[in-house]
Amino acid sequence: MLYFLAPFIGWLVSGAMKFLIRFYQYGYKHALRKIGNGGFPSTHATVVMTTTTLIGFNEGFFSPLVGLGITILWVVGIDAIELRRYVGDHAKRLNNMNQIYINVDKFDSLREEVGHTKIEVIGGIILGFLLGLLLNSLESFIL
Repeated sequence: MLYFLAPFIGWLVSGAMKFLIRFYQYGYKHALRKIGNGGFPSTHATVVMTTTTLIGFNEGFFSPLVGLGITILWVVGIDAIELRRYVGDHAKRLNNMNQIYINVDKFDSLREEVGHTKIEVIGGIILGFLLGLLLNSLESFIL
């Protein structure tokens, strides 16, 4: 049962943390506008690491499932740091082109903050590990 809930719990806690950090830094309206990809901690990394850690505690950290989880975490991290950063760079350039060549009022600006820094991904991994540890500790109380 917890294997099914782990990714949702990771997503919820990471998203709430991200909102609260932005709320503290910039205020309510800015925090609402920035809900989604990017920011600290990486929600994708948190979701994968929460589930992988929970599996590790229950099946053993050298099990094939943990190996698969680490592989997925590696791909998610590379995607978040590299690929989505390039997507954000493209969005910046397209937004600049729209301001120069096209009537801006007709087009919504593209979101430029879609990727993560290494620190944001590492933060997501640490948060995911801690959540997996917490869920593993709570498992005996829940079930």
